[in-house]
Amino acid sequence: MKKIWFVASFFPCLFVACVSHSKTATEVYEQASASTVVVKSVDPKARKLSTGTGIVMGEGQVVTNCHVVKNANILTVYSATNEYPATLQYSDWARDLCSLTVLGLDVPPVLVGQTKNLKVGAKVYALGTPKGLALTLSDGIVSGFRERKGGRYIQTTAAISRGSSGGGLFDENAALIGLTTFYMADAQNLNFAIPIEWVSDLALRSTPAPTIATLVTPWDINSKELETRNDWIALLELSKQWTLAEADNNHAWKSQGLALYRTGQFNPSIEAWGKAIRLNPEDAQVWLLLGAAHTATGQNTKAIEAYQHALSIQPDDAVGWYSLGEHYQRSGQRSKVRDVYKQLKKLDPNRAEDFFSKVVLP
Repeated sequence: MKKIWFVASFFPCLFVACVSHSKTATEVYEQASASTVVVKSVDPKARKLSTGTGIVMGEGQVVTNCHVVKNANILTVYSATNEYPATLQYSDWARDLCSLTVLGLDVPPVLVGQTKNLKVGAKVYALGTPKGLALTLSDGIVSGFRERKGGRYIQTTAAISRGSSGGGLFDENAALIGLTTFYMADAQNLNFAIPIEWVSDLALRSTPAPTIATLVTPWDINSKELETRNDWIALLELSKQWTLAEADNNHAWKSQGLALYRTGQFNPSIEAWGKAIRLNPEDAQVWLLLGAAHTATGQNTKAIEAYQHALSIQPDDAVGWYSLGEHYQRSGQRSKVRDVYKQLKKLDPNRAEDFFSKVVLP
């Protein structure tokens, strides 16, 4: 039986990390980057390529966030100029923590630290692949600890964005203390990481990926039924109860935002969808809905930003491009309107011609 590397190889390093001297940002980067890789996954059903980050914990062993590899049938790890096929090994979906087996990966394992004595104000560094830019370093401090479903998360001011998921949060000794996991997209410097100690529990907590059946709840079923009936008043009441029962469920806030929007309460819908985005910044549909709400309140610039966010997540969405083009036209950005038209011609020629006659020509 293969040795479980999580416990055996991690904790001896903890004591090494504790006695190491504080390093400069350059020294942290040089050491941490050697154990940081890019993770790419392909979801054929959604026609989606996702890019995230991973940390090498041992020979051929990489940890990352589960949402980076969710629904993927092709996983690839990139280190320097080399690429390696990968397979999912362990998965703790409740904590969004997964591990990969990567054949042939010859990369030094990371130095592992601990969060037991971590204090607010401690200097930290985040290293990841934001916006596809591999091995990008940012610095900040620990700004708090937050209890959420699954356990206690590290809050930090070290900048992260899309692609940073699964990257490392390092202390001043270049020791790994967490994995950067999510951020609040409508706020500044509100970024979160899961503590490194969770990795040692991964093999024991590993479960199969949630199926659609296990993800659907009575709340989901009832809300969809009310949406189908266009009963927005009833949906608003249901969603209020839902958000009280499950305040950390982005679908609940998404549903409430829709009910508020459909009943003409545009500013409250923006607030509700903002909460949904804080919980899941990768939901392209919520960004599209937020764009519509900003349009209804006359905030064209914010609407453009929302549509841009949506398309950065789901670049093949022709409807999103159409909406973005309309807002470029309203703000007088004619060159960008033409760029949108070119994009639509590739994605949906029929929609492109409609866009040309209604938006480009006028």
